[in-house]
Amino acid sequence: MSSLALLILIIAAVGLVLVAAVVGLVVSGRRKPAALPDTHTDVLVAPPAEAGEDVPPVELSSPPATIERPEATATRLQRLRQRLAGSQGALGRGLLALLSRDKLDEDTWESIEDALLTADVGVGPTQELVERLRTRLRVEGGDAPDPRTVLREELVTLVDPTMDRRLQVTGADGNPGVVLVVGVNGAGKTTTVGKIARILVAEDHTVLLGAADTFRAAAVDQLATWGERVGVEVVRGPEGTDPASVAFEAVKQGMEQGVDTVVVDTAGRLQNKAGLMDELGKVKRVIEKQAPVTEVLLVLDATTGQNGMVQARVFSEVVDVTGIVLTKLDGSAKGGIVVAVQRELGVPVKLVGLGEGADDLAPFDPGAFVDAMLG
Repeated sequence: MSSLALLILIIAAVGLVLVAAVVGLVVSGRRKPAALPDTHTDVLVAPPAEAGEDVPPVELSSPPATIERPEATATRLQRLRQRLAGSQGALGRGLLALLSRDKLDEDTWESIEDALLTADVGVGPTQELVERLRTRLRVEGGDAPDPRTVLREELVTLVDPTMDRRLQVTGADGNPGVVLVVGVNGAGKTTTVGKIARILVAEDHTVLLGAADTFRAAAVDQLATWGERVGVEVVRGPEGTDPASVAFEAVKQGMEQGVDTVVVDTAGRLQNKAGLMDELGKVKRVIEKQAPVTEVLLVLDATTGQNGMVQARVFSEVVDVTGIVLTKLDGSAKGGIVVAVQRELGVPVKLVGLGEGADDLAPFDPGAFVDAMLG
């Protein structure tokens, strides 16, 4: 073979090799990558970084909850006046209209009594108020006293501003304050516990919640949600767990963590179920094996009127109620329940619920309450 022919064959062979290499690169570039093995790891790949940025993987964890800052007491009291003025003003305006008549005859006084009784003030307090108004407004020569001023002073006296309405939320001897919250189903008890936690957090207290309403999973979950919103831990147990054991554990953890206050939610009790009421008494006794209960708050629905008085009496006999929380006061014209329940139990209304908002729970202020009634 001539040298020229040999050179041609060598060039052809090299060309074939080059063509095969190019085709192989193209095919490999289009081939799909092999599937990764199906394995679980505790590493979460970080989101794509900007070009040239080297971001390491991070450990898998739940995203941090957004911690809310609850409203301060002053803001709550302002809302108290606004809400009550809308719901309770009808009673005050009606009384003022009657007392401003030129002649206060027996029919007028009877109408005043009816208005007070309709507002759930109660028979005894109503008779006392009417008698005091009659005495002060009786004209004995000269000008009669201003009806509005007299009515305000007497209503404030009736609501009793001398009662101690402070929440006992701190303990002694290094123990946390223990607040036990009781009441029938439907009064807004679990929601009230969550709102109390918000009040305490706003006042810079450290708080732990005990979900002792163990027969309603929804109540436990609801309380956990309230706690998460303000960064408060919730002690809970499996559904159906003995409520006393959950309450005991909550106080135990509260003592170990050194929190200021432990607030314990309890199952809604029907006042005619003796066994359930006995169980509520057991919860309190078990708690007090570790630390005294500093506050027992009874949650009452303000719209239930005199039926709420029956509930109040029974609960007071079982757990020595120290304060009342009236919910749904903004939706009822029967604000006289404040007077009636205080007279019945001899304990003050300490908090009032004014709406559905997270911070619609405020300390009860007798002067603000009466001013709102009178518009």
